[in-house]
Amino acid sequence: MTYAIELRGIVKRFPGVLANDHIDLQVEKSEIRALVGENGAGKTTLMRILYGLYQPDEGEILLDGNKQVFHSPMDAIRTGLGMVHQHFMLFPSLSVSENIIFGSEITRAGFVDIENAHSRVQQLADQYGLRVDPKARVGSLPVGVRQRVEILKMLYREAQTLILDEPTAVLTPQERDGLFVILRELARQGRTIIFITHKLNEVMDISDNATVLRGGKVSGTLKTAETSPEEISRLMVGREVLFRIQKSETVIGEPVLGVKNLEVTNEAGRRLVKDVSLTVRQGEIVGIAGVAGNGQSELVEALTGLRTTDGGTIHIQGTDITHAPVDDRRRTGLTYIPEDRGHVGLATEASVSDNLIMGYHRDQPISRNLLLSNPSIRAFSQDLIDRFGIKISQIREKTANLSGGNLQKVVLARELAHNSALLIAEQPTRGVDVGSIEFIHQELLNYREAGKGILLISAELSEILALSDRILVMYEGEIVGELEPKEPETTEERLGLYMAGAIRDQAVPAV
Repeated sequence: MTYAIELRGIVKRFPGVLANDHIDLQVEKSEIRALVGENGAGKTTLMRILYGLYQPDEGEILLDGNKQVFHSPMDAIRTGLGMVHQHFMLFPSLSVSENIIFGSEITRAGFVDIENAHSRVQQLADQYGLRVDPKARVGSLPVGVRQRVEILKMLYREAQTLILDEPTAVLTPQERDGLFVILRELARQGRTIIFITHKLNEVMDISDNATVLRGGKVSGTLKTAETSPEEISRLMVGREVLFRIQKSETVIGEPVLGVKNLEVTNEAGRRLVKDVSLTVRQGEIVGIAGVAGNGQSELVEALTGLRTTDGGTIHIQGTDITHAPVDDRRRTGLTYIPEDRGHVGLATEASVSDNLIMGYHRDQPISRNLLLSNPSIRAFSQDLIDRFGIKISQIREKTANLSGGNLQKVVLARELAHNSALLIAEQPTRGVDVGSIEFIHQELLNYREAGKGILLISAELSEILALSDRILVMYEGEIVGELEPKEPETTEERLGLYMAGAIRDQAVPAV
């Protein structure tokens, strides 16, 4: 049989790592193939080889039965491949049409024929049901529309195979469902789609078949209609994974975080956080849902002291910390799992043990007489490594060598060990595999059950619904709704409507 995509014996080595170990993959024409696996399983490396970003050390690539050698993405594009990266490759200051035709411009008399480009883009958008305004500036578009622009870029170049890397990471449920309608239509019209995701519900919803990678090898290819999330996860991590963590009732105590009428503006004077008030109490998790870019990051930066406020107050355990430096906030009872573990949460060039003692290096027994105690550092680090199951060769290993899941466990271990009254957890499971997600969720619930308060900011609505005791929704810098996860009407679809600004409560949630 001739396949649209066939990879034979693909091997890719990096220093000390065998990323792809003799991988075989066959994808039929008009198929939607899900590619899943833990962090470090080799998914992204394999697709970068297919797209020409990497060259394999061994193995062959065949398209429609013809052997191909790609030295760059341009080689892959010329053969009909296209890729939508997790982080969009668009120019915010240019129009939709200018982004789509970039590198393949329509010209007349040596000049770009922009009106013809607008017309071509509109025809393409109408043909595939991808609603966009060709003349709109990309920087002004919501993320769901930007993703349509990325897909149109591939279709404009007549891509027959589309590779999508975590394409729903920044979408509302409604935008996700709209994307799936488009992908099914593209497959019906003869396109082949490879869909990289870690969301097993999406695998079940969109794919015809699912290929699972584990440790750089194919651990199985399953027909989606004949499998289950449980079977896929077993192939991914080699054990049973609990998809529903049992959340016990807790006693709700005194406020540990009080925010009243908080205002944050940027350098241009634009309000990013608008009159936000909220409370987190002992023994509860308050979730904040919202599409990226609606003020959640700025709110967290204001709470943690990484951004100055322009109005309102912040109290931790009754102490006003509105203008306090970061160190004072931590001493008052704040710990923080940042969204960007690589640049904010960790010093990746330092060792694992150096990262684990950050924030403890002035305290006994880590520090004695102003000198760090190596035996205490080793004992402290090893205890956290064992407790949190951090997989490393030795405690002085360079942090940059760790997988995404283990990096997140280092941050989690260090912050939870503080045993502070308030934990701010921002995207705590972003980019980690299902096994690590299960572990992190259980640790957050254990923290809650110990009487601590957690402010959870997550783009994963399933995570928000599973962990939160109350849910607040942010849209354009404001809290537009408060929902109870226990209520039957609190669904991903309803949250999505709040997140898109389609509905909002009459009043801001009470403090």
